[in-house]
Amino acid sequence: MQPNIWLISVDANMASTLSGLLSSHGFIAEQVSEKPVTFDRNPKPTAIVLGVVDAGMPALNVLVSARKLVPPVPVVVLVGPDQARIAVEALKLGATDAVVMPADPLDLLSTIRAAHQNEEERAGGRSKVEYPPRLPADAAVFVSSSPKMLEMWNVASRVARTDVPVLILGESGAGKEVVARFIHRHSRRADKTVVKVNCAALPQDLLESELFGYERGAFTGAVGEKPGKFELADKGCILLDEIGEMPPNLQAKLLHVLEDGEFSRLGGKRPIKVDVRVLALTNRKLYEAIPRGEFRDDLYFRLSVVKIDIPPLRKRREDIPVLATYFLRRHRDALGSSIEELPAELIDALMRYEWPGNVRQLENTIRRYLILPELNVELPPVASISALPAETPKRAVAAAAGSGATLPGATIVQFPGPKDSVSLKKVASMAAERAERELVLHVLQQTNWNRSQAARRLNICYRALLNKLKKWQIDRPRASCLSVVNIDSSSV
Repeated sequence: MQPNIWLISVDANMASTLSGLLSSHGFIAEQVSEKPVTFDRNPKPTAIVLGVVDAGMPALNVLVSARKLVPPVPVVVLVGPDQARIAVEALKLGATDAVVMPADPLDLLSTIRAAHQNEEERAGGRSKVEYPPRLPADAAVFVSSSPKMLEMWNVASRVARTDVPVLILGESGAGKEVVARFIHRHSRRADKTVVKVNCAALPQDLLESELFGYERGAFTGAVGEKPGKFELADKGCILLDEIGEMPPNLQAKLLHVLEDGEFSRLGGKRPIKVDVRVLALTNRKLYEAIPRGEFRDDLYFRLSVVKIDIPPLRKRREDIPVLATYFLRRHRDALGSSIEELPAELIDALMRYEWPGNVRQLENTIRRYLILPELNVELPPVASISALPAETPKRAVAAAAGSGATLPGATIVQFPGPKDSVSLKKVASMAAERAERELVLHVLQQTNWNRSQAARRLNICYRALLNKLKKWQIDRPRASCLSVVNIDSSSV
């Protein structure tokens, strides 16, 4: 039976991302919105993801009901950073796991899989469900809720089990090599050698000897024989990066290898048989190069037995927030950053940018945001604009100037006199600090000084908000104390 996962009271964005990931991993993902939740319909869930971030303690009634079923249904509970008491109570009531949000979608996927399989083992047997291969830790290209990307993942996972050549297309930075290595990692050749050759990095003569090797005396300086990359990749896989840059004479030799599985070294007199799977990568539109005589049509059709086209990031903008958070979680500890969440203003700026460098450029942008302490003043407007490539602020400033509008988070600054010295970093830091303080106070007033709600609206953890208030020496007004206590106590 195919596992059926119910998503109950899960944030809409996370639910969409999880649905895509679960579906691509062999699960049926169903978002349940009925209230109250009942279990009298089919198919019944084989596991539940239960969000209590907004619903609070009352949501645990679903947990209690699910654990009373026969057999009991495993439940993974999603809690907020300030909901430790609820997490403890959920575990006492039988929750399989409690995950503090926001969480990496891939980590959450692994938790759900583990909960599902562990429950089946406890029920008295091994799982009868064949799960597709797990995603590699570095496969950011698969962190997606985009239908096009999920379809691409499905094709990649299916073709991985075969030995046919694959042509992987996509713009620079889209993740072509990640897809290629994923295919190899989940193929029957996974324990064999994978060799990468960049066809654009070497001159024609050197590329031929690099691919096919040479015999002693084949040319001046060939004092010994050298095996080529195809020989080294025998029984394994070869990644031909920038295949569109390969010269026509080498294209013919490559076609011969694909068709007959043999070739001759430079200066060689005997054919060499190899068993190599070819994965070709390019950012060029090869079908447009064929009429110009730049690429052989027979080689194109031979390589593209299966063709995988990775869409650019600008055509799947719904993935930008998820990817940005993924890169934050992935690089934060290694870079020694204390940033726990990406501010809303930064996400908004990321969503507006065109990303000519695609996923790789987004990853580098997040890394730069994490490692520049003078920009990480915990203020979204300054940090987000500064962390983006130069094109974005120019565009934003031009738009604001043309419309007479003020940029988000802008603060009026008294400019120095002609003889005064000025530090741009200090001005940026002061403006950021002031804008952040005003925003935090505004949100606190809107939430009647409920700091838990304010932290969620500001997209920061509860502890970070308390630290800011302590730093600014801001205390809750006396008139608000009683109402806040009442609200907090009623939500428990």
